Amino acid sequence: MTTEEYGKIISKNLKRIAYEHQKTQADIARDLKLKQATISSWMNGTRVPRMDKIDLLCHYFNCRRVDIMEKYQSDAENYFTPDEKQLIVAYRKSDDLTKQMIIRLLGLEPAEKENIDIA
Repeated sequence: MTTEEYGKIISKNLKRIAYEHQKTQADIARDLKLKQATISSWMNGTRVPRMDKIDLLCHYFNCRRVDIMEKYQSDAENYFTPDEKQLIVAYRKSDDLTKQMIIRLLGLEPAEKENIDIA
C-alpha cells in the first residue's frame, strides 16, 4: 500500500474518531501539544503520522492502532443491502414533507398535527 493510500485511510479514521469524541483539530493540537497544521495535514491525508504519534493518538482517543491505521467498515456497511443503503441515502436527502410521508407509509409513527398535513 502506498503512503498516499495510508494517508487517506488514516485521514478518514481520524476524522471519524475525532467526531465520535467531539474533538476539533484545535482541541487535539492543544491537548497533545502539537501544531494545528500537523493535525490538519493528518486529517487531510497530506501527511502520515509517525508511529510514535499514532501511539499518542491512540492513548488520547483510547483506541487501538488498527482503529487509526486500517480501513474502517461500520456495522452498517456489512449489515444493509445495497438497496437499503440507497433508500437511507434518499431518505436523508428528502425534505421534511417527504420524510413524514415515508414514516406514515411505513406505519412507524403517526404524523403529528403540528406538522404539515400530508393527508
